[in-house]
Amino acid sequence: MNRRGDLMPLDQVLAELGGISRRTFYRWRELGRAPVCVQLPNRDLCVWRSDFVAWLDSMREAA
Repeated sequence: MNRRGDLMPLDQVLAELGGISRRTFYRWRELGRAPVCVQLPNRDLCVWRSDFVAWLDSMREAA
């Protein structure tokens, strides 16, 4: 197991963010405001849970 934790598929990330749309998430990526993503060979996007939690923490500090 990777020390970074679980790899979260994009659907799970969107659900944990309160059900935001894929379009919104992709827009955040374009603007550099989304968590760091990993693109799998099948082109699916995933996020390491540790990166997701760190990103959420940074949003709280910015608020």
